[in-house]
Amino acid sequence: MRRIVSFLFILALLIGGGFYYVSKVYTASYQDLDREKSDLRAEAVDIGDDPISILLMGVEDYSTNGAAGRADTQIVMTLDPDTNNMTMTSIPRDTKVDIPAYKVGEKYAGSHKLNATYSLGEVSGYGAEKLAVETVEDYLEIPIDKFASVNFEGFMDIVDLMGGVTIDVKEGFWERSSLDHDKKIQFEKGPTKMTGEEALAFVRMRKRDVGLTYTRDERQRQFLKASIDEALSAGNLLKVNDFTDVLGKSVSTNLKLSELYAVQKALSSNNPSTETFLIEGEDKRLNDGLYYFVPDEVSLAQVKQKLKTALEIQTASNADSSQENQPSNS
Repeated sequence: MRRIVSFLFILALLIGGGFYYVSKVYTASYQDLDREKSDLRAEAVDIGDDPISILLMGVEDYSTNGAAGRADTQIVMTLDPDTNNMTMTSIPRDTKVDIPAYKVGEKYAGSHKLNATYSLGEVSGYGAEKLAVETVEDYLEIPIDKFASVNFEGFMDIVDLMGGVTIDVKEGFWERSSLDHDKKIQFEKGPTKMTGEEALAFVRMRKRDVGLTYTRDERQRQFLKASIDEALSAGNLLKVNDFTDVLGKSVSTNLKLSELYAVQKALSSNNPSTETFLIEGEDKRLNDGLYYFVPDEVSLAQVKQKLKTALEIQTASNADSSQENQPSNS
């Protein structure tokens, strides 16, 4: 099963953001988590003013006819609206997580791979997005303020409805099509107009040698900028009716209209700073006979701390250090 790489759903959100004021697609896409804020927040955050976190999910449900899909891509993005600093942390889909019975019942409780939380939330009635969000909160020990997800087929449909996107390919490479494993898609150096099928292959490539110098992060940023430009073009702004069905069926988010535009403004900045955090570890067969991603505990702890710093969350150790640095009144 191939992963949908990061930002595919942000594309859908940014496209939708331009149409929500003139269509009803927002109503179809909005999915509330039945909470005003994360339980890990003392107060609700303002996306326009405060650093926030968004769980980005790529759901693959084409093999189940749209039912109980798996969130094979889960990326935590933090965004500081004042500085436009952004971080991205991809959580391996095979990460072992524990799901409590009080959420999903005894039938589905226990140890699972992270990508199964979405489907377990759906089949148990707890809520696919809600369980996915809360599981990531527990794993990383940070609040997840918002989420956004799009399914596999929706990604390609959205790009195709825009008439494709043009990206300046820096280095040539090839990647297999997600629709036909025997089909190789060749990318030549230079400006290239891509279909949805081609764009998905472009952003998800990770095994070719060129990936060392032409990283996924760079290609994803190229794709995002090109998609924003294309979505806001005059021709696409007139395609409201064409996009309504695709966005309503493919996109799910609890970002409000004003919040969508705050995210769009930061992501479309001329000089955004993007940092990627990597959770190091290895795949191991555990006692239940299944392979899981087992993180290096030091690496995981470092990533947790970096995310808290990006979100300006003061930990006990930080608070103690701050107090030590205060001048004495004596």
